[in-house]
Amino acid sequence: MEKTKELQQVEDQFEMFQILDEKGKVVNKDAMPDLSDEQLKEMMTRMVYTRIWDQRAISLNRQGRLGFYAPVAGQEASMIGSQYALDKKDWILPGYRDIPQIYYHGLPLHQAFLWSRGHFQGGQMPEGVRVMMPQIIIGAQITQTAGVAMGLQKDGEKQIAITYTGDGGASQGDFYEGMNFAGAYNLPAVFVVQNNRFAISVPVEKQSAAKTIAQKAVAAGIHGQQVDGMDILAVYAATKDARDRGIEGNGPTLLELLTYRYGPHTMAGDDPTRYRTSDEDDEWEKKDPLVRFRKFLESKKIWSEEEEDKIVEQAKEDVKAAIKEADSAPKQKVTDLIDITYSDAQPESLKEQREQFEKKESK
Repeated sequence: MEKTKELQQVEDQFEMFQILDEKGKVVNKDAMPDLSDEQLKEMMTRMVYTRIWDQRAISLNRQGRLGFYAPVAGQEASMIGSQYALDKKDWILPGYRDIPQIYYHGLPLHQAFLWSRGHFQGGQMPEGVRVMMPQIIIGAQITQTAGVAMGLQKDGEKQIAITYTGDGGASQGDFYEGMNFAGAYNLPAVFVVQNNRFAISVPVEKQSAAKTIAQKAVAAGIHGQQVDGMDILAVYAATKDARDRGIEGNGPTLLELLTYRYGPHTMAGDDPTRYRTSDEDDEWEKKDPLVRFRKFLESKKIWSEEEEDKIVEQAKEDVKAAIKEADSAPKQKVTDLIDITYSDAQPESLKEQREQFEKKESK
C-alpha cells in the first residue's frame, strides 16, 4: 500500500520513547524520572519477585494446582513500571495477564491464586483496594475504564482509571469505543496496550495496517505515545506523565508499550514455537527488562547478586505460603454462588433450586 503524505506525517510523530538502552545505558538524560536509589531498588525487587512468582505459577499449573494462568515473563517492566507510577487510590481495570499490577496495588497473593482457580473468593477485593476483577473478555475492560474515569471526574476525585490490554485487544471494537468516549468527555483515563507482538498466534502486522498502535489515539483526539516496554524507567516516566495529564484535566492517554512474552499466551495448550522463530525469541531476550535494569543499578553500585538471591528465596517462600492459604479456602458450593449473587430477596423459583442444592451438598 502506498502511503499518503498525511499518513506518513502522522506515523512519523510516534517514535519509541526510551531512557535505558539494551545495555542499561542512559540514552535520554532529560527524561530520567526523579526516583531515589531506594525506589529504583524497589522496582528491581518487584521485577525479580514477579519473574520467580511466574516460574512457580507455571509449575503449579502443570501440577494441576492452579487453574487458568497467563505467563508474564518478559513483560515485567511494562507491568511493574506502570503500576509503580500510580497512586493507591487510582483504579486498575486489568486483563487476565495483569495479575502483578493488582497484586502490587493491594490484592493478596493467595486471592490471585484463588481467582486463577475460579473460586469466588478470588474476586472479592479487600476493602479499599481499587482494582476490578481481571477481565476475560478481550477489550471489555476498556469501555468499563471510561465509565470508572467518568465517575472519578463527577466525584471530583484527583485520581485516574488505568486499564491494560494486549495488541489483540487494540483490534477490538471496545478499544475504539472506550477511547472515543473518554476523549469526548475529557476523562482521566489511561489506556495501556502491552504490545507483545502476538494476539495469541496472530502477529501484530496482520492485525492492523497502522505502523503503530499509539497512532490510533489520533482518531480519538487524545494523546498517544509509543514506549520501550522493556525499559522500566521509560514505562514509569510515560505512565506518570499520563497520570498527571489526567488529573490535571488534560484528558486521557493511550500508551503502547513494546514488549514480548517469553512463554505461551496461556498455559491452556498454546505452543508459541508454532508461530514464533527461535531467532525472534533470541532477539527479544537480549532486551530483557531485568538484565537491562540490573546493569543500570550495578553501574550505580546499588545492586548486588546477594540482594537478588534474597529476593528470589523470599518469592519462593511467599508463593509456597500463598498456595497453602489458597488450599485452605472452603470448597466452592452452588449455594454460595446463589447467596453472593443476590444481595436482596431471591426469586421464589431460585429459592426452590437453592433448597435442592443445599440438600445435595449436605449429603
